[in-house]
Amino acid sequence: MKTYIATTTISATPQKIWSILTDADNYPNWDPGMIRIEGKIAPGERVKFFTHFSPDRAFAVKITAFEPSQKMIITGGLPLGLFKSERTHTLTDLGNGQTRFETIELFSGLLLPLFGRQIPDLTENFNNFAAALKQQAEQA
Repeated sequence: MKTYIATTTISATPQKIWSILTDADNYPNWDPGMIRIEGKIAPGERVKFFTHFSPDRAFAVKITAFEPSQKMIITGGLPLGLFKSERTHTLTDLGNGQTRFETIELFSGLLLPLFGRQIPDLTENFNNFAAALKQQAEQA
């Protein structure tokens, strides 16, 4: 298994942060890694992410868990669990308008040894995403 994680405390309510995380059209305005998202970020929906990491390739994923203002899981990969990516966004209300945001991505599956070598170190990307989300939520 290969894992990437980023965590930050944001001076905004979980509801405000959730509204940013679920607004697919505005990701390119604040997320430095995102070119665009096709589809609606909602329960059970399939969406495509177009990123600067791989601008000519769409990452097709499905929203597999959706607990408003708390948790969202985005899953992608190959059939039969041969290769799987699962990104979880978690919002924890700390009170006084403070929220702990955590994003974790787990890569797994039988083909991970093959595909895992092609995945670069995404630590900086994850930290940049968390920092950009924090900035977007706190400036609005």
